[in-house]
Amino acid sequence: MRRRPEFTAAVRRGSRAGRQLLVGHLLVQRGNSEPARVGFIVSRAVGPAVVRNRVRRRLRHLVLGYLHALPGGSLLVLRANPPAATASQADLAAELDLVLGALLQRQGGAV
Repeated sequence: MRRRPEFTAAVRRGSRAGRQLLVGHLLVQRGNSEPARVGFIVSRAVGPAVVRNRVRRRLRHLVLGYLHALPGGSLLVLRANPPAATASQADLAAELDLVLGALLQRQGGAV
C-alpha cells in the first residue's frame, strides 16, 4: 500500500492486535477479489533512517510468507514500535505470527 486513504481505512475501520514490537490493523473487504495489500509504518521513534529502513525490509521479508493466508482484498497495516529496531529476526517473526494469528482469528480465519 502506498496511499494515505488505504492506511487510514485500515487503521480506523480494521481490527487491531498489538504486541511489544508490532501493532497490526487488518481491514477485510468482502467480495473483493484483488490480492491482499500490506503497508508499513515505521516512525522516527524507531530510529534514524537507516534503522527504519532495515526494520521495514525485515518486516517485508517476513510478511511474504503470510500473504497467501490473508483474505482477498484485505488491507494490512503493520506499525513497528521502537523496540523492533533492536529485536532479532526470530523475535520479529514470532511477534508477527502472534499479531497476524490474532487478527485472522477475529476475522474467522486461521494462519
